[in-house]
Amino acid sequence: MNPLRTLLENLIDYAGLFPPSALPMNRAVENYARYRSSPESWMLGRFVVPVSRLDELEADLQGAAPLVSALIGGDLESDLERIGRSPLPIDTIEMKAADADQIESAMKRIPPKLMPYFETAGIELIPAIRAAGGRAKIRTGGITPQAFPPAGAVARFLAACAKNEVAFKATAGLHHPLRCYHALTYSADGPSGWMFGFLNVFAAAVLARGGAETATLERVLEEESPDAFTFLDARMEWRGNGIGAAEIAEARRGFAISFGSCSFEEPVQDLKALGLL
Repeated sequence: MNPLRTLLENLIDYAGLFPPSALPMNRAVENYARYRSSPESWMLGRFVVPVSRLDELEADLQGAAPLVSALIGGDLESDLERIGRSPLPIDTIEMKAADADQIESAMKRIPPKLMPYFETAGIELIPAIRAAGGRAKIRTGGITPQAFPPAGAVARFLAACAKNEVAFKATAGLHHPLRCYHALTYSADGPSGWMFGFLNVFAAAVLARGGAETATLERVLEEESPDAFTFLDARMEWRGNGIGAAEIAEARRGFAISFGSCSFEEPVQDLKALGLL
């Protein structure tokens, strides 16, 4: 069992419709089809689309339909009705949650075939998400430096999800494998800032599930050195902290699910540059 492949398999939900890429639907659909036939297709997850744009996606599809994660807008009832009419294989939805009552109310309306991810600003709603049988979603960045949460906040989120046995996904700002200072958009005069790495986040998630302390998780999230992560025959190590491939597989299967990215190519290119692919 290859620990790197186990960590990365089906990890990237393609969100090319969203900033900073913000591609038109036809371009995003073409990209996804190309990625599905690439040597790195094993890293590709779902196609992320707002429910409000399902008409476009259905019209532009060519060939086999992608597995879809649909973003709920302001009207849950209307969006669920639209999802029910779609011929696409939609198995997850993503929505923001302001309080426990909203989560409980939503779960009464969401059909069993859909797994909901509730995006929260902190960790207070993690127990409510567990009680409702949903999953959590954390926003790990954006197109401004202010959109990136502190490493401590991400560490506390991972620890809370692990403690409550709540699976999660991440979204935004994870284009690169390791924490780095990088341009946040594709504009020549756009802002730059510190970005989390997806290797950092998901290695920290696996460690969190194994009971690592929050302070340790924070150090993993802030790690910038590629030499700190090593991938051996059946385990990954971060500065002497070993994680077996079986542990990684278990965590990915039911805990650290995926992250949404408007780019699939950047993560692949960076992994190649590091000699990991």
